[in-house]
Amino acid sequence: MDDPLEIALITLILLLPFAGFFGVRMSSQRWAGLLAMVLTGLGLVLSFSLLRITTVPMVPILAEWLRLFDTPFFVGFRHDRPSVMILVLAHFVALLVQIYSLSYLENQAERPRYFSYLQLFVGAMAGILLASNLIVLYGFWELVGLASYLLIGFWYHKPEAARAAQKAFLYNRIGDVGFLIGILLTYRLFGTFEFALLNKEAPTLVGLLLFMGCIGKSAQFPLIGWLPDAMEGPTPVSALLHAATMVAAGIFLLARIHPLLSPDALVVVALIGTLTALWGGFSALFQNDIKKVLAFSTVSQLGLMVAAMGTNNVTGGLFHLLTHAFFKAGLFLGAGAIIHALHTQDMRQMGGLRQRMPITFWSYVICAASLAGVPLLSGFLSKENILGGAFSWASEQANPLAFLIPVALLFTSGLTALYMTRQVRMVFLGEGYLSGKPENQLHEPNWLLLGPVVLLAIFSAWFWFALNPLSAQGSWVESWLSVTNLGHPITAPETGHAAPIWLAPVSILLVLLGGWFGFRLRDPTPNRLVVRASVRYGFLDEFLTWLVVLPIRRLANWLHRADIRVVDGLVNSTGIGTVVGAHLAYALDRYGVDGLVNGGAWVAGRLGKLTRSVQSGRVQSYITAAVVGLLLLIWLIL
Repeated sequence: MDDPLEIALITLILLLPFAGFFGVRMSSQRWAGLLAMVLTGLGLVLSFSLLRITTVPMVPILAEWLRLFDTPFFVGFRHDRPSVMILVLAHFVALLVQIYSLSYLENQAERPRYFSYLQLFVGAMAGILLASNLIVLYGFWELVGLASYLLIGFWYHKPEAARAAQKAFLYNRIGDVGFLIGILLTYRLFGTFEFALLNKEAPTLVGLLLFMGCIGKSAQFPLIGWLPDAMEGPTPVSALLHAATMVAAGIFLLARIHPLLSPDALVVVALIGTLTALWGGFSALFQNDIKKVLAFSTVSQLGLMVAAMGTNNVTGGLFHLLTHAFFKAGLFLGAGAIIHALHTQDMRQMGGLRQRMPITFWSYVICAASLAGVPLLSGFLSKENILGGAFSWASEQANPLAFLIPVALLFTSGLTALYMTRQVRMVFLGEGYLSGKPENQLHEPNWLLLGPVVLLAIFSAWFWFALNPLSAQGSWVESWLSVTNLGHPITAPETGHAAPIWLAPVSILLVLLGGWFGFRLRDPTPNRLVVRASVRYGFLDEFLTWLVVLPIRRLANWLHRADIRVVDGLVNSTGIGTVVGAHLAYALDRYGVDGLVNGGAWVAGRLGKLTRSVQSGRVQSYITAAVVGLLLLIWLIL
């Protein structure tokens, strides 16, 4: 029996942000931000209340929507500890982003539109987390895509922002087409969309089609390119998008559909995640835009999470999703404070900010260190969980080449430390921007900007997630995020997370080496191949343009010419022939049919006129005509 309190909480959590979307949009410039924060804060309280009473998965059915082949389909919602924990996270980060945006968004006229879009974003993500079946999830999935399109292109008057929004929308449609086909094939196989009933292994192709949704939303290889371009949106939006909404949706989807993925499909997932982690890390290496470095670091960390799912470590993937949200949101909001003060995103124009912005500096360093996997911080715990699971998985595989995956993931830890240290050096150390500048030209931002960054840095410490600073094994967060709490059995037991004893020292050593190289690294000339490859995403956009875009354009041009010359030519020729035939028919009708009828009428009229002229009405004329006629008759007889 469904608990009325649970149903009420879920209903309010889902309805509040959508009500906020309309209410905030119609509110005044002054009250839009405050109203949005109140609604998000209330959603956070309700989500936390739902988390406290969540013990086993529940599926409160709200309504039967339609019937498919005499099978009732319900609009239903479910909750379990992993989904509600991420729901709490999404509301928490969204609340901090909205507080931050009150100061960041200087154009108050844009506030109602901006905050209403944020409400839509949060509501769509809540629907994904609470959906009980694939169809309901897909509906909110597309709504997240719409919200991201609106927010990435928020400054629509800038051509770059408009193009970035279009690119994100189109890249996600590619993944979503495969996802939708996978959903329909899943129903064909199992006769249901409900997650609680989808506990059997599906064919590899079906699992990979479902995985395409994650490839699009979470910017996995080869659909990486939209995420760094999405930095054209407002920086607080980047924090929300990268930490707790859109890109997190793909990882959560993988956790939901994990029982459907065959061993072969999981290997593909692990390979895609590993390749994405390496590609994102390399692409971040020589970027000079402060936000693009963070964007590619997100790509790399999402690759880690996907690789964790592929190595049968669902808990590790969700754990890193949780920790990553705090320090990545802190990094983006810290970067936003720097951009707000300097009015530039180019790190080559920064430097020396540590002296004038010490609180921002230390908060940023803590979040960056957590991202790099420095001990005593949350990122170290979740990365070690993923790496330990990956090595344990590889040891169970028959092919020794399986160890390439955990080794490559371990290498990304050092790579992350390298590019984040380089960023901290370029932004905060040295002279740079402050050289020759007055003492009062730069200072800390106000606390609306600074407060969320400090709070997120505090939440990047290890003790929020585990008592042991070097391992999360057996911690409360691991037990709450375990696959047994996802509400469905799995075909094989999850791989253990016990890491090899040598893993932590090696990981720490790689982080230290990466940090040392990051301090020592001086950027080579921009025209060097390795630099150009890093700055241009490994030439991935160029490759996709050559492989996909140009052939499609050529095909489109050929079809356009064929349409003009063949289809339009045939249609136009038919039209011309029809018009000529119509003119001929008109001439035949006018001069043939109508001419014959009108000619007969004219002759009859002339005869009538002649006959009528004889009928004068004079008796003398009639007697004369009779006498003449009688004489003619007698003459003819004789």
